[in-house]
Parts: sequence; structure tokens; C-alpha cells
Amino acid sequence: MMREKESYLGIDISPLSYDEIIEDLKERINKGVQSTIIAVNPEKVIAGEQNGELKQLINSSTYQIPDGIGILLASKLKGGRITSRVTGVDMMARLVEFASLNNHKVFLYGAKEEVVKTAKNNLEVKYPGLVISGYANGYVNNQEDLIQSINDSGAVLLFVAMGSPKQELWIRENMNKLNVKVFQGVGGSFDVFAGHVKRAPAFYRNLGIEWLYRLLKEPKRFKRQLALPRFLLKILVSK
Repeated sequence: MMREKESYLGIDISPLSYDEIIEDLKERINKGVQSTIIAVNPEKVIAGEQNGELKQLINSSTYQIPDGIGILLASKLKGGRITSRVTGVDMMARLVEFASLNNHKVFLYGAKEEVVKTAKNNLEVKYPGLVISGYANGYVNNQEDLIQSINDSGAVLLFVAMGSPKQELWIRENMNKLNVKVFQGVGGSFDVFAGHVKRAPAFYRNLGIEWLYRLLKEPKRFKRQLALPRFLLKILVSK
């Protein structure tokens, strides 16, 4: 299934859809191979282009999911095969559903105590049969104890919510000590599942313009949103 990745400004992007990633992961889990998922948007590509460590971190992941309309536009401009966004929060939802249907235990790590606890409870209600065998907030001091409790939980999937690239650095540093098979850094997704942060209405999501909705809600994001035109301009002039 692992189709050839596309590359934008030196950053790899996986052209796989949600379903293709899950099919691929099934095989990898059966083989006992560990996999990592990182969401990539234009802002992260630009940051990675300027930061060698971040670029290496992104490119060494198993799946770099195209989380942002800018990546789709870049693929279109360069004749690539990426036809739909794969967002971090929706990828997590799909993986949680996959875990519930296949009896794979899940561990949640990160965010504030009330956020991760509420996210856990809400996910268990939404996906009957889901076993979240453990969770920890993002303020754990004793990392050895945390590693031990993740391994003791028997979790096959681990979602880490610490913001990027901190969460991916944590995953890279600790994955060889863990028995987990699927790692995803999920940013603010626990806040969404806890009901603390509202997602853009479906109209915006379906058109791939969630960024516009967030900009209308929070005009101070304007500076961040400038990454999109900068990115597309760089793509147009790149070979």
C-alpha cells in the first residue's frame, strides 16, 4: 500500500487516504512494526524547510498526513496524487473507531487533567467497545513511571497531545521503550473530543476552508495564515 510520497520544499507527504492508512496499519500491526503519524500543513512545511531537525523529524515518520488545503493545492499545482485532506483530528477519530472494532487498547497522554479525562469519557461513550486502558495528563514529571504505565496498559495505539513538534520529539525519544504499535501526535484534538473546542461547521470543513472559519473567529490568527500564500508562492517557483 505504501505509495511513493510526494515532496514539497524537501518535506515528504503521504498520498494515502484515511482508509488506505488504516489498511496499511492493519498489516504493520500484524507484523509487530511500529508506525508514526504526523500532520503536515503549509506552516509546518515552511518551518521544516528552515529547520533541519524538524525536517528530519517529519520525514522520518511513517505517514505525513496532508492536514491543510495548501498541501492539496500544492499537489494539484505539481501534478501530484493527493486529492483529499487527512486532518489530525479526523485521523484520530478514525483510528479510535478502528481500535474499538479490532479490540486494540488505546492510551491518551497530554493536555490538562480535566481535558484528557473528559475526552476519554466522551470517546468511550461514542465508540462502544473501545478500551482506553490508560491516560495521563501532560504534566507528568516521572517519565519512567509513565513509560511503565503505558506498557502495563497493553495499549496498541497511543495519542500524544503536547503540541507540535514537542509531541513528535517525545514520541521519537520514547518509542523504542514502548510496546505501542501506532503513535500519533494530535495537538489540540483532546480539547475537541472533550467538547472544549468547537470545530468549524461541516460547510467549511467540506470545502477545506476551516482556516477561514478560524480566522473569522480569531482575527489575530492572520499572521499565521500568511503561511499559506507564502507556501504556495514557494511551490510555484520551486523546481
